[in-house]
Amino acid sequence: MARSSRKVITTCAITGGIHTPSMSAYLPITPDQITANAIEAAEAGAAILHLHARNPEDGRPTQDPAAFARLLPRIKQATDAVLNLTTGGSPTMTVDERLQPALKFASLNMGSMNFGLYPMLGRYEKFQHDWEPAYLEKTRDTVFRNTFKDIEHILEHCGGNGTRFEFECYDTSHLYNLAHFRDRGLVQGPLFIQTVFGILGGIGTHPDDVLHMKRTADRLFGDEYVWSVLGAGRRQLPVTTMAAAMGGNVRVGLEDSLWDGPGKLATSNAVQVRRIRQILEGLGLEIATPADAREMLALKGADRVQF
Repeated sequence: MARSSRKVITTCAITGGIHTPSMSAYLPITPDQITANAIEAAEAGAAILHLHARNPEDGRPTQDPAAFARLLPRIKQATDAVLNLTTGGSPTMTVDERLQPALKFASLNMGSMNFGLYPMLGRYEKFQHDWEPAYLEKTRDTVFRNTFKDIEHILEHCGGNGTRFEFECYDTSHLYNLAHFRDRGLVQGPLFIQTVFGILGGIGTHPDDVLHMKRTADRLFGDEYVWSVLGAGRRQLPVTTMAAAMGGNVRVGLEDSLWDGPGKLATSNAVQVRRIRQILEGLGLEIATPADAREMLALKGADRVQF
């Protein structure tokens, strides 16, 4: 009997709250645009939709629960994808602001770091919104705060309602921080670990960097974790392809990269999902369904969320 192929969870990060100011006209901003992009990405094969919200008037990232309320019911009604909310928000927000929409399945950054987006200033001549150049310049002097106290605060406030986390780890120390909270009993497996490559201030995108993060996670967590990978900018596909070949899951989307090849802007999130799906299937891998993802990550199910 032929051996069944491994199933790979594909996450799609729909709209940038941190990584991507709107230098592309294709980045969804309004509730209608975000909803349509999310549904299309799910139809293309994304099992998990990682969601930020933006102010439709000026495109600024927002953690206002009312902004998410204009998205979540519509996306849930149209697709069975897992909806992953963010506690990341923006480096300029307080931890309480970032916590507001994260109710059931949320991302959680595992350590403080410099978060340098200012090199983008030299790559683009035009921006979609007037506030973006100043926002990028400010990241020369921005620390994305995620202290032990901050992380404890989020775990304590969300843990009681059964929230499961996507633990975003931008460097090796973040893996050790996560192991610290595991050892204290504040988080339980299976841990969904999203290792992030290519943000200035975090680990790079060299193959040795990917291998180092994987080896460290294997040593710290053994078989207690599910590994996923994202690469920022033009390194999105090389990094995710390498990780998939090593047994990992993948994340793509316009939050992490605006591109669909050299010099070619991606016209939607679904374009990137279809691209990575083609690569995964070419490697003999199977695309995990939302039901597969819920089983692999021990999620409570869409019928037990409050939207």
